[in-house]
Amino acid sequence: MEQRVVGATGLSVSRLGLGTMTWGRDTDEHEARDQLIAFAEAGGTLIDTAAGYGDGASEELVGRLIRDVVSRDEVVLATKAGISRRSGHRETYASRGRLLSELDASLRRLAVDHVDLWQVHTWVDGVPVEETLTALDLAVTSGRASYVGISNYTGWQTAQAATWQRAVPGRTVLASTQMEYSMLNRSPPPSPSGSGSSRGLRWAEAS
Repeated sequence: MEQRVVGATGLSVSRLGLGTMTWGRDTDEHEARDQLIAFAEAGGTLIDTAAGYGDGASEELVGRLIRDVVSRDEVVLATKAGISRRSGHRETYASRGRLLSELDASLRRLAVDHVDLWQVHTWVDGVPVEETLTALDLAVTSGRASYVGISNYTGWQTAQAATWQRAVPGRTVLASTQMEYSMLNRSPPPSPSGSGSSRGLRWAEAS
């Protein structure tokens, strides 16, 4: 499978990534194992998960299978934080403390000391973007993430976040932006106001 670098970084990933949104929920361990084996045999390396997928069940399953099916060094682990349904309804968060706390929980579920790519799962109105982005900086400087990015940001949100990271000396430059792009959804997410949309990089995820 063709390998590509993520953005302007040295991180090499397979052209196709393995999405695990349904793992631990609709996809049981036996089926997930078969998917991972087939993906790895085809040359795939990028595994995408999130703290909000099955309220952590996806990460737990990914962690078990990585130890059993493929070695940690053979895959590129990407996860996200910022969406939760543990309270019974969809909750979004983007404060520095909550994001870093969830990153630590993700590392425990995945049974690793760091992830290759960590992304903020969504923009949250009311939380200063500079606070959210500080969490990304700390994730990298602490060694918990090698690269960082954003997910489900609209065009203007992406521009604001990327500009802030480049304008302030010492900040970690964003490596990626991820949004849903599938057979069912080929449109970028609308802006919160309903006007405008993002036309940036699309990360295709096949769950």
